Amino acid sequence: MIGVHFITFAVGFILDLLLGDPRWCPHIVVFIGKLISFLEKILYPKKRSKVIEFMSGLILEVIVLAVTFAVTVALAGLAYRAGFIFGVIFECLIAWQTLALKGLKTESMKVYDALVRGDVEGARHAVSMIVGRDTSVLDDKGIMRAAVETVAENASDGVIAPMLFLCFTGPIGAVLYKAVNTMDSMIGYKNDRYLYFGRAAAKTDDLLNLIPARLTAVFMIFCCMFADEAFEFERAFHTWRRDRYNHASPNSAQGESVMAGALGIRLAGDAVYFGKLVLKPYIGDDIREIEAEDIKRANSLLYSTALVAWLLGLISIILMELF
Repeated sequence: MIGVHFITFAVGFILDLLLGDPRWCPHIVVFIGKLISFLEKILYPKKRSKVIEFMSGLILEVIVLAVTFAVTVALAGLAYRAGFIFGVIFECLIAWQTLALKGLKTESMKVYDALVRGDVEGARHAVSMIVGRDTSVLDDKGIMRAAVETVAENASDGVIAPMLFLCFTGPIGAVLYKAVNTMDSMIGYKNDRYLYFGRAAAKTDDLLNLIPARLTAVFMIFCCMFADEAFEFERAFHTWRRDRYNHASPNSAQGESVMAGALGIRLAGDAVYFGKLVLKPYIGDDIREIEAEDIKRANSLLYSTALVAWLLGLISIILMELF
C-alpha cells in the first residue's frame, strides 16, 4: 500500500511543477519571513557588541524554529482531526510550499525575457528580485552571470535540499529547513549589521546544506552525461573538482562550479553588496562569452537535476517503507 510519506513527496513535487508560487495562495515562507522581520525589530540590540549581537541572533533563530515547528504541527493536527484526507492534503500543501523549482525558473526567465527584448533596465530589475548583490552596477553580461549563478546556487537551497529533507524527515523537517534558509537569506549577510547577529543562522544553514549542496553537484554532473552538446560532462566534473570551494560559503560554489564548467563560462568574481565592493574568486573558465541563452540552459540543467533527485527520493521512500 502506498504510504502518506510517498504521496506527500510525490504530490508536493508535482504541485510545484504545475503551480510554482502563485500570488493567490498564502505561502508558509512569507509568514516565516514576516516572523523574522518582527523578531529582528524586537531583538536587535541597541547596545552593539559581538557577544550581545550573536546571542540576540541565536535567540531569534531558536524562537523562529520553535514557532515554525509548533504552528506546523498544530495545523497538521487540526487537519488530521478534521479527517485523514484533510491531513494528507495539508502535508502535500506543505511539501509543495517548501520547494521552489518552478518559482526559480519563472523569476530567472523574467531576466531572460527582458534581455531578449533588449530591455537591460528591466532585466536589471528582474535580477534584483533574486540576488542579494547591488544590481545597479551590472551591465548585460553581469546580469546574465547573476541569473545563471542564482539558478545554480539555488538548485540546492530551493530544490534539492528541501527535497532531501522531505524525503528523510517529512514535511515538518522540510519546513524547519526552509525556516533556517529564510533566516540566512534575510540576516545571514557579512555586513556591519548582520555579521554577528546573523551568524548563528548562517552557520546553521551552512551545516544543513553540506550534504545537499554536494549531492546537487553530483546530480548535475550526472545529468550532463545525457544532456545535449551545450553541456560538457568532463569539463563540468573537472571544474567542480577545482573550483567547488571558490566561495566564502562552503556550499555555494558546489552547483555554480558544475554549471560554469558544463557551459564553458566564467561565473562569480567581484560583486557589490550594500554599496561595498566584495572581492570574490572566479568560478569556471572564460572559454566563451556568456549569453542570454545560458539562463535557459541553466534552467534545463536545474529541471533534469530535480527530476533525478525526485526519482531517487521516491525509490528511497519505497525502500524505507519496505524495510
